[in-house]
Amino acid sequence: MTALLRQLRGIAVFSLFTVNTIVWFVPIFLLAIIKLAVPLPSLRRGITRVLMAIGENWVSVNSTMLSVAGSIDWQARGVESLRRDNWYLVMSNHQTWVDILVLQKVFNRRIPFLKFFIKQQLVWFPLLGLAWWAMDMPFMKRYSPSYLAKNPHMKGKDLKRTRKACEKFRHTPTSVINFVEGTRFSIAKRDSKKSPYQHLLPPRAGGFAVAMSSMGNLFDLILDVTMVYPEGAAQFWDMCCGGHVPVIIDVRQRSIEDWLRSGDYEGDREFRRRVHRWLGDIWQEKDELIQQILDQSRTP
Repeated sequence: MTALLRQLRGIAVFSLFTVNTIVWFVPIFLLAIIKLAVPLPSLRRGITRVLMAIGENWVSVNSTMLSVAGSIDWQARGVESLRRDNWYLVMSNHQTWVDILVLQKVFNRRIPFLKFFIKQQLVWFPLLGLAWWAMDMPFMKRYSPSYLAKNPHMKGKDLKRTRKACEKFRHTPTSVINFVEGTRFSIAKRDSKKSPYQHLLPPRAGGFAVAMSSMGNLFDLILDVTMVYPEGAAQFWDMCCGGHVPVIIDVRQRSIEDWLRSGDYEGDREFRRRVHRWLGDIWQEKDELIQQILDQSRTP
């Protein structure tokens, strides 16, 4: 009976998530059509601000439902001095897609609405592609090495296109998130990649370099986020069913050194090595922090 009630609870909470998403998606979609049809910069910026407010309301309702539905123990550190009028690059480890809900919960209305770099092809995704465009999600197009080998004249044009797409962020404070590992952590992936870290996959500098090359002069700070689930990576269904989910979020503000803003990741081998070393040092520190948090959580 207890198991049945948990499943029914999960179905009810998941249904509420679905309804909440539909309720907020309708005005987002309608405003997106207006923004597409009327190419006035001032009007588009005004619509963008309204869309960000709608997104924050959507996140607030989702977070409230999760808090009420289950026994979720959120512990966020280092969020006290964050500002909504700053530009941030959020750099985080990645364990489960629940990470996105956790980050939205922690940062909602503390910093500008979180944005993700999205592949250019997804702009054509039915309905959602238009909504992502309207909410100023930065679209990026990367050419593969094999494509560039056959078309050398295209080298650098993908980055120029991404930079141009990010010019709109000069007018509106923006937070862009980058999961530097590129995929969710698992022990199997760690071992197959021969990661030098116990709790992390090796950082992939490419996405970070694109963010810095596109918006480096805009970012005020890097928010270095470490997420730890002491009882194992959370599953969304378990959260809906009321399972106990402790999560600790450590946020550290890092200044952006000038060399990070001005380097050429693709064309300068020494700069590329320096970025890898810089990220490697941060990842080593992050790996030790995760172990420290896990040890503290196991102490009676």
